[in-house]
Amino acid sequence: METNDKNSKLRDISVKALQIVPLILTVLIVVLCLVFIVKNDISLKNIDNLASYFTGSTLVVAIMFIIIHVVKSAALFVSPVILYVLAGMVFDNLWVALLVGLIGSFLSLIMPYYLGRFLGMDAVNALKKRFKAIEKIDGFTGNNAFWVVFICKVGAIMPSDLNSLVFGAMNLPFGKYFLSSNISLLILDILWTLLGYYGSLTDPLSYLFILPAIVMAVIGTVYLGHNAKKNAVKCDAE
Repeated sequence: METNDKNSKLRDISVKALQIVPLILTVLIVVLCLVFIVKNDISLKNIDNLASYFTGSTLVVAIMFIIIHVVKSAALFVSPVILYVLAGMVFDNLWVALLVGLIGSFLSLIMPYYLGRFLGMDAVNALKKRFKAIEKIDGFTGNNAFWVVFICKVGAIMPSDLNSLVFGAMNLPFGKYFLSSNISLLILDILWTLLGYYGSLTDPLSYLFILPAIVMAVIGTVYLGHNAKKNAVKCDAE
């Protein structure tokens, strides 16, 4: 009984911390990025030379990217897309860039999911006030869980790490969540890494690389909105 009380108190504290700590980490990451940009006088005109700022062997830079992916997952609100594009710009070998993004995504899916499992639905309820998209996925059933996870990830309806936490809190089976998440993030990894590798952020035509991602985001939003309305009608009927 005493152990349950301790776990309950720890969860309450963690839920409160969840509303503050990720935001602080996100702000810290943004500030560090801005300092780096200002210090090195980086702009759209010279952003294609960004690779020159990453020194060291390919292995060292790859490990650094993977670590950043994992650390980023604790912030919850930072998109992996930034790292995919950056990897495409930094690595000379496209396959290495794609592999780094894949491994980084693979590892970053674990921590927020199990954090959600520990915190439970209290975490979801606390975050609903800030993210309306959570309400759209709150009522899905296990039968279409794989596709809901896929749509949420590939459609980038809300930050990937945040929806990982939500799926963990909903007690979604890890295997189903993990498989669907990796498939969808692999698609994003390919699209955005190609932009960084072959495209140029100073060339408007390069943004055609992300057109499929935009289409998937629209489809995902429509899909979840439709499901939310259908579930609401079903609940009213009952």
